[in-house]
Amino acid sequence: MKVTRPMLAVAGAVAVLTLAGCASGTEQRATVPVTATGSLEHLAAEVKCTPNIQIDADEIRQAVCKDAKGAGGAAAGKFILATFATDRGQREWINGAKDYGGHYLVGRKWVAVGGTGTVTALRRTLGGDLEEGTDHSAHSGH
Repeated sequence: MKVTRPMLAVAGAVAVLTLAGCASGTEQRATVPVTATGSLEHLAAEVKCTPNIQIDADEIRQAVCKDAKGAGGAAAGKFILATFATDRGQREWINGAKDYGGHYLVGRKWVAVGGTGTVTALRRTLGGDLEEGTDHSAHSGH
């Protein structure tokens, strides 16, 4: 299956709109481990989730994960986990998805998308950098 940029943008938009709840709170300042690497299945195993694969292509593998036990001791959360063949493909996906808002945990050739609490908790296990999507709350009356 060849995945095109429009398909990736739609998949990213759906993922963000479905999973990125509006959460508030202060990010807990904890020691961040070295950023994890590996396959989608390896990363999912690190946070004790069984990935439900949604896209399985050469350029991107994407799954929905439900963290029943709560990553890093946090409340259970649902999130998208995606791995990429190239750094460029990953950055293009993130840049397109960020237009839809959301919270992103970014590692080398992988990204997790979910609510603030979920990605913050995942960071305690997977490491990585937190990124925020565009905030459209000022436009909510349209």
